[in-house]
Amino acid sequence: MILYGAPVSPFVRKVCAYLSERNLEFEQVFVGLGDPNPGFLAASPFRKMPALTDGDYQLSDSSAIIHYLEAKHPEGGLIPADPQLRGKSVWFDEFGDTIVTAAAGKMFFNRVVSPRFLKKPGDDALAAQGEAEMLPVCDYLERIIPESGFLVGDRLTLADLATASPFVNASHAGFSLDGAAYPKLMAYLAAILARPCFASGIASEKAMLGIG
Repeated sequence: MILYGAPVSPFVRKVCAYLSERNLEFEQVFVGLGDPNPGFLAASPFRKMPALTDGDYQLSDSSAIIHYLEAKHPEGGLIPADPQLRGKSVWFDEFGDTIVTAAAGKMFFNRVVSPRFLKKPGDDALAAQGEAEMLPVCDYLERIIPESGFLVGDRLTLADLATASPFVNASHAGFSLDGAAYPKLMAYLAAILARPCFASGIASEKAMLGIG
């Protein structure tokens, strides 16, 4: 399998973490903004990251890829079979991909992508808006994180990978949690992002971005 995409994308990171947790072998091919990589374009004609090639099968979109892999490798999957737990896992996947990523993305694009990669100044007002939008996200998670340290079913699921991934982009952009206000969330993110499926990739991202 070949996974195309930029490692700093929260969607690419989510799928890499999923593949690593499932011990599924894959080759990761870096694709940057505007990259004309023919394999990537064949799998993702609208340049949606990540894209997957599995033999002669091609697919784009992180959630679509993970649902495909769950169906192909059902034993030990990360989306529960129980209807209620499955529904919650899908909800948190959507929550991470849309609500959390939208807020984190405003910070990351304007503080990291635009100045470092596009060589253009970012919009400070939009970055600040992203920080403000992260606060209700953090309030919600602080309120609902279970004692188990996992969002669904007392074990690691897609819900955790999807929710934690965009927080990495927020952190790269200088966003930090108030430990007094969000002790449960801080402990949750520290535990999930310390897992091998995330940790080595995050270290590589920091090195690439020059973040200490």
